[in-house]
Amino acid sequence: MNAEATLKGNVLHDITHWGISASIGVIFIVHSIKKFDPGWQEWLVSIGIPPELQLPIALAEFIGGILLVVGVLSRISAAILSVILLGAIFHIRWENGFFVSKGGWEWDLVMLAATLAIIVAGPGRISISHVAKKIPRFLQ
Repeated sequence: MNAEATLKGNVLHDITHWGISASIGVIFIVHSIKKFDPGWQEWLVSIGIPPELQLPIALAEFIGGILLVVGVLSRISAAILSVILLGAIFHIRWENGFFVSKGGWEWDLVMLAATLAIIVAGPGRISISHVAKKIPRFLQ
């Protein structure tokens, strides 16, 4: 009797893998839209962040989200988004405590865990990176 547990790759796993990446990507795309508004730049200044970071943060979230959905440069995008989330946790939300209901960092921590999982797992088989096969693994 074989008592060894093995994880087989199948279509359901592939769809789930893509679903997680796509969900995180869509969340970042939607949240990035408001960051292109000049009012968000004023808010950045009010919390001590240079206004010149508005466009890089907004673009990183928007483009990074798109790249996660299609599965190109997923690890790099997830790494950049992880840095943004760490900034949100420690610079913006830390003082508010853990719970999101009080403006805390609970949700940002969940998003950080998801982006770290994407870094480890890569883009998956439902991705342009997998189909193209010419993209080096470290860039996937």
